[in-house]
Amino acid sequence: MPGPRPSGGVGIGRSAQVVTGLLLLGPAAVALLWSYVLPSVHTLVESFRQRSLLDGPTESAGGDNYAQAIERGFLGDLGFALLLALVPLLLALLVAPLLALAAQHAGRVPRLVTRALLALPLATYAPLAVGAAWTLDRVGADRAAWAQAPTLTAVRTVALLTAGLVVAVGATFFLGALRRPDGGVSSGGRSRSAVLGVGGVLGLAVVAVTVQSWSLQWPVLGGRREDAGPLVRLVQDSMVRLDFGVGAAGSVLLLALLAVLGVLAVGLLLVTRTRIVFTGWRDRPVGAAPGTRNPIALGLLVVGLLAFLGLLGYVLAPWLRSLAPGAGELPASLSAGRIQANTWLPPLISTVVGVGLAALAGFAIGGLRPLGRASELLLLPFAPWLFVGAGPLAIAHFDRVREADQLDTFVGLIPLGWLCIPALVAFTLFFRGQRERWAAGGRFGPTMLLPALPLLAAVGLLDWLVGAQSWLWPRLVVQGIEHAPASSLLVMRLAEAFGADGSAQGLMAQVLPLPMLALFLIAFVALQVGYLDRLAVRAGTAEKRVD
Repeated sequence: MPGPRPSGGVGIGRSAQVVTGLLLLGPAAVALLWSYVLPSVHTLVESFRQRSLLDGPTESAGGDNYAQAIERGFLGDLGFALLLALVPLLLALLVAPLLALAAQHAGRVPRLVTRALLALPLATYAPLAVGAAWTLDRVGADRAAWAQAPTLTAVRTVALLTAGLVVAVGATFFLGALRRPDGGVSSGGRSRSAVLGVGGVLGLAVVAVTVQSWSLQWPVLGGRREDAGPLVRLVQDSMVRLDFGVGAAGSVLLLALLAVLGVLAVGLLLVTRTRIVFTGWRDRPVGAAPGTRNPIALGLLVVGLLAFLGLLGYVLAPWLRSLAPGAGELPASLSAGRIQANTWLPPLISTVVGVGLAALAGFAIGGLRPLGRASELLLLPFAPWLFVGAGPLAIAHFDRVREADQLDTFVGLIPLGWLCIPALVAFTLFFRGQRERWAAGGRFGPTMLLPALPLLAAVGLLDWLVGAQSWLWPRLVVQGIEHAPASSLLVMRLAEAFGADGSAQGLMAQVLPLPMLALFLIAFVALQVGYLDRLAVRAGTAEKRVD
């Protein structure tokens, strides 16, 4: 049954599109205000106050908190984090596009095999467990290296542990930028604009993630050096020293940097007129046959994939050994079922709401386009928080949960980010690309709804996995073991005795257990091969659709 169409076809009028679009955008705007804007204002106000106890008196501090944050090494921590981002940037902007180009030139089957293998680092995303297992496994071998060259060793270790994930994410995006409806390699200005747009946003994202990384940097760097990254310093100031004003000042400085990166990323997408187009469930031959292979590209691809798999296996081996039967057991006081419920259910609730609101808002902006050609400008109010995770707003969110008396409760475990802003941007670009076909007379279901459902599943699964593996928030709001997820229990065990005993190994296996690992692996492989391979990232003016 046909749904509503844009004004270019038969269906609802322009005024109805405007009203419907604004109504669908409203819940996302409320979520933005509640989850990001008000916490940011709270953090800003707190940064000018002096408070040393949770419920202690507050007094004005002027700019002293900012001065103390800088004196304690915020700028040095930021510089150190940017240094850690250098190798991931090279991997994302050099290795990933070369791998994608080789896969695209090698032919359809090699490309699909590449996509299937790229799902491995995504499905095994468990930075805390992988980092802790790696550190425990290498503690003796790397002791001399850390003592002699701590900075170089830190850069090398973080680059090694993140290489597979960075290449997988980068290659996935670049494959979309190189995609053509017939399965061949796109060429011309539009392809170059899409590749440049993808590269620019990917580079900004790598920097943003690195400067606020916690889940990986803590087990690898937390006990190695003083400047383990800005977020480690902020948590120490706020939750260890109880200098909330100084911690808030550092959070504001970090938020300002992330806001600039987010606005730049959204601005780049707007300037290049980037959109995502679903090319259909089958390859449509146009010109050269889609199965044509370049033997040189195929050979380079084989070499690249072997190196990729070798590196990934080397990095994951210490953690994968903990998943083997009998590798480690849980203490008798802990229940695996309760641990898994605490680990996966709270972020699932946040994901369903956050990604759902993002999809509605993305359809409103990209599909209904209430402001016409200027509709994408509606992304700008969301842009400053595009790359903001839980860390920079942790003080405000912690105060909110504490005032609601939800500490050490299941409800308190639910992440307070009720809108997934990266998902909102992705859905906006997708519906913007699909709207060209909808406006040309396509039916709503085949052109807008059905192609969006796999994207909803992909984004939702990824957000859920990342949320379940992000352990900073659970560590702040849960101190006991009754409601503690696997990540918090592992951190507690490592803090008690940093050694590879049976309980630590058993908890590592609970962070991402084999059933969940299999679920994500099957889902990501299916989405990569059956759906993401059908998405093309395009830039510039609209192209004529190829049937």
